[in-house]
Amino acid sequence: MLLAGAVLLHSCHGSSDYKALDKESSDMNLVAADSTEPNQPKLVKTADISFKVKNVPQTCEKVSALTSQYHGMVTHHQMLSNTENSREIALGNDSLMKVSSFTTSADMTLKLPTEKLEDFMNQVSHMSLYVTMRRMDIEDKSLDYLSSQLKLNSRNELVKQQKTGRLTIKEPGDVLYFKDQLVDEQIYKRRIDDAVKYSVISLNFYQSNTILKETIANDNPSDYDIPFFSRLGLAINNGVQLFAAMLIAVSNLWVFILAGLGVWLAVRIYRKKVPVILAEK
Repeated sequence: MLLAGAVLLHSCHGSSDYKALDKESSDMNLVAADSTEPNQPKLVKTADISFKVKNVPQTCEKVSALTSQYHGMVTHHQMLSNTENSREIALGNDSLMKVSSFTTSADMTLKLPTEKLEDFMNQVSHMSLYVTMRRMDIEDKSLDYLSSQLKLNSRNELVKQQKTGRLTIKEPGDVLYFKDQLVDEQIYKRRIDDAVKYSVISLNFYQSNTILKETIANDNPSDYDIPFFSRLGLAINNGVQLFAAMLIAVSNLWVFILAGLGVWLAVRIYRKKVPVILAEK
């Protein structure tokens, strides 16, 4: 009887210590209350589809319309055309026919309600000539969500204790640090909720090579030369014009020519008379 009484007394004393601890901080109850698993699992679904189509621009329009019909949103859209080969055929001196072979592809990223994911993938598959790759991944974020919730509650409790004076934090930077962590955990939870509610789908589609013919101007100046005989006639005409210009220039100098001729005659006559005069003397 004495041994049983001692054990009972010790148990009561331990229970009173636990209650005292519970009055000082509610962290233990907080963890115990939130340690239960969430009612609904946090499943994040993502999907990828790669397929071939008949016409890429038309498929882009159909996918965008189908996304709006399913209350989704296009977050990324890119279409590319790459020239594989090209050739230029002369049609004349001033024009060419350019023949080009190019490929066209497109990438799209969509966000759709998760419950409509598989139906949307089936509708997109029906737009294709054939599907080269189709994949869907499911990631369970339940434990991450629970961990974030427990951390959020713990930090929130610390901030409340600091406000009521039950816990003293001397450094203001530590208070801001805890509050920032509260914000980070709230944002992380919202990201998980958004990823669970809306699934991300990546689409990649392409079409067969396309041949394009177009008439363009010849940009090579050397191909614009006139025929040989035409150039020869122009050269003769230019020579005649140049000779006529020289005659006209000489005609404009007739006074100087006449004066020069007179000087030449005077010098010649003078040279003939000087020997005669010297001989007579």
